[in-house]
Amino acid sequence: MRNISLTRRGMLGATAGLSALTLGACGTAGPGSGGGGGGAGSASYWSVSGEPNETIYGDSVAAFNEGDAGQVEVTFFQNDAYKQKIRTAIGAGEAPTIIYGWGGGGLRTYAEESQVEDVTAWLEEESEYKSRFVESVWDAATVDDKIYALPQGATQPIILFQNTKVLGDIGAEAPETWEQLLEVIEKAHSAGVAPISLAGQSRWTSMMWLEYLLDRIGGPDVFARIAAGDSEAWLDDSVIAMGEKVKELLEVSAFVDGFESMAADSNTDQALMWTDQAALMLHGGWTFGGMKASGGDFVPSGRLGYGPFPTIDGGKGELTNLVGNPCNYLSISAAASDEEKEVAKAFLKDGAMSDQVAADLIASGSAPVVVGQEEALAASEDADYLQWVYSSIQEAPAFTQSWDQALQPTEAETLLVNIEQLFLGQVTPEQFAENMAAGKGA
Repeated sequence: MRNISLTRRGMLGATAGLSALTLGACGTAGPGSGGGGGGAGSASYWSVSGEPNETIYGDSVAAFNEGDAGQVEVTFFQNDAYKQKIRTAIGAGEAPTIIYGWGGGGLRTYAEESQVEDVTAWLEEESEYKSRFVESVWDAATVDDKIYALPQGATQPIILFQNTKVLGDIGAEAPETWEQLLEVIEKAHSAGVAPISLAGQSRWTSMMWLEYLLDRIGGPDVFARIAAGDSEAWLDDSVIAMGEKVKELLEVSAFVDGFESMAADSNTDQALMWTDQAALMLHGGWTFGGMKASGGDFVPSGRLGYGPFPTIDGGKGELTNLVGNPCNYLSISAAASDEEKEVAKAFLKDGAMSDQVAADLIASGSAPVVVGQEEALAASEDADYLQWVYSSIQEAPAFTQSWDQALQPTEAETLLVNIEQLFLGQVTPEQFAENMAAGKGA
């Protein structure tokens, strides 16, 4: 039985919150349950919806279930609904066997509460499997020198996407400095198109602007101090300056009209790009696949451009610094039975990031976080983009993890509340910094 409902980070939000895909047995045993098809036990798996990853990961489950190592039953949830549901389920001891996540601060919380498995010893036994992945991805999966999650998917830096046709029509080029960005905004307004597409209702989309602004102004060390628990770092002058740049963007109407009521779940922000109604969009690399799949000839025609976030005069951050997500991660629930854990490990080792998954990710326009993919990337129809992403990651002096993933969940929610207020003009840059230093939300 297969029932897919389409819809961050490859994924996406709304109603009571779930689109379900159950593969293997018809019906679901649910979190924490044993039994299953094939006589080898079963494991439940929650992930996040959104194409093309939903189909890729669903197919990986179907392929695994054809073997004799057990059955995996996967349910896909829209992004925002998933985040709330998984926290509740883990806290109640009712988590699925396999937990989709983003590493960083959220994983630290689960690890400190002994809610996810320490897989360090298992990975020592499975050294060949561990060495399959790019070394840098293990940092966000590690808490106090122990590994609690396994890499999945593709590397996902935040990219300044461009509509090259719109830029050409308005007589502008891809901006590499703040002054050039302001010029694009002015020329776009004169031509009657949106300068920047932004689905601001989702809040984390606006956060991407803050991540790069803080890096470009103060360098990566400011947020590194914040992520390490130094709340006073929120009062750094560069944080105030970051907020002033947001204020400047709002004053020149940089973002599409109604951005504050647009949700990323609808992909409207991407659609404004492929329908030639916006010049720029700052978004995760995961959206390339979505724009390729849904944007008609937008990607094949060469109208989609991509590049680094602009530098800011006098700032410490380099043009080649990146922010974003090393990849996504899968953890095993500590509350699962031994049988479920064995099925989960078998799937994680042989199914979740198989050669076929890597090939499918490349075909969808993503660079998988497994080694030895250079030849496949070069042969891809998206070779220019994928090789650019790969080289950008290799050359980046700093790659800062997305803030809402690097921070502990409570602080991340406080951040998102204050981001919304900042972009709505309801708090000043100084108030934003003070609220974050004090842990004050709405």
